[in-house]
Amino acid sequence: MSKLAVVGCSELVTLAGPARPRTGAEMRDLAIIANGAMLISDGRIESVGTRSEIESGIGNDCVVVDAGNRVVMPGFVDAHTHPVFAGNRANEFELRASGATYAEIAAAGGGIRSTVRQTRAASENDLLSAAQKYISWFLENGTTTIEAKSGYGLRPEDEYKLLRVIGAIQPLRTVPTFLGAHEIPDEFRKNPAKYVDLVVEEMLPEVAAQHLAEYCDIFCEPGIFGIEESRRILTAARSLGLGLRLHADQLSKSGAAVLAAELGAATADHLEHTDALGIAALKTAGVQPVLLPGSVYALGSSRYPDARAMINAGLAVVLATDFNPGSSPTPSMPMILSLASTQMKLTPAEAVTAATINAAYSLRRGDEIGSLEPGKRADFVIHDCRDYREIGYFFGVRHPRSVYIEGKRVV
Repeated sequence: MSKLAVVGCSELVTLAGPARPRTGAEMRDLAIIANGAMLISDGRIESVGTRSEIESGIGNDCVVVDAGNRVVMPGFVDAHTHPVFAGNRANEFELRASGATYAEIAAAGGGIRSTVRQTRAASENDLLSAAQKYISWFLENGTTTIEAKSGYGLRPEDEYKLLRVIGAIQPLRTVPTFLGAHEIPDEFRKNPAKYVDLVVEEMLPEVAAQHLAEYCDIFCEPGIFGIEESRRILTAARSLGLGLRLHADQLSKSGAAVLAAELGAATADHLEHTDALGIAALKTAGVQPVLLPGSVYALGSSRYPDARAMINAGLAVVLATDFNPGSSPTPSMPMILSLASTQMKLTPAEAVTAATINAAYSLRRGDEIGSLEPGKRADFVIHDCRDYREIGYFFGVRHPRSVYIEGKRVV
């Protein structure tokens, strides 16, 4: 049996609490233990407490890690990422800086379809090599689990290729999501209904049969996949045992949040244009909102989701990076915490909750990760600060000093 003790925590941010996602005032309770410590056995947390309480259980066979009077908290759980793709879209970054809009670039053949063309031409090994570079960025920023979407293949063999790459990523933990309905590919632009048929009749059954994904997502937006097309694809996915997630109300008030509620989706993501009706529907159905302020920032928009209204309504809000090559090329959850507080007025505690335990529950992992409690996996980060609020306060800084997954140091 391998044992590890972590001592010298200025704040041990445990997020201990009820075995469910946190809502309302619960999001501000991080269950912090001052001068905390933690005992780990075989990759799982055995006990947490003050240093004096834990030190009595440290034996000669135990490796001791001294946090050096720093913050220790769970690894971030990033519940919305697109980490596998070829090339990048730095040229579009320049175009947007010159005044072009995301929609104009996409209409001219750029955007998602540009990345699709590059990704189709890449081998599986090339994609895995590129992804591992981005995975190292996630780890260096304190993220230990990501939800990872396909969506840059948009034809059967390439979507399966992307999902296989996601399954091969190490040491970061991944939760795979099939996003074949990310965009209408070039070859189906004149007949998008045929592409919907392909997703429903061929791709989804094969993804389910090969157990390549746990979830199905869709970019529900007028002109891409409307409400009826989205309902058809997601209903088919649900019948095959896949959980549901939606890109919802990002560019317009499309009714996608209401659709997510109707279908009992796990999450509705983006929600920049969601109104009170959509928020109420999400609350009634128990759908978790995943908010992505990095994409609002990167696109030069000022229309952030109404996070405060969602929290006041009792929704278990989640924060994620939306890491992707076009609209949010950041793997930094600390940067997302900063944006959440400065632009959406989440308190630092609410932001931490949304990026850890609430995110874990949105991925059906809340009983395993997202908090530092006995029995859970020992995924934790030692941040180079004494107060957890510094993580969002000092933005543009890599705070993690050490990152551990199941008690093993990976950074």
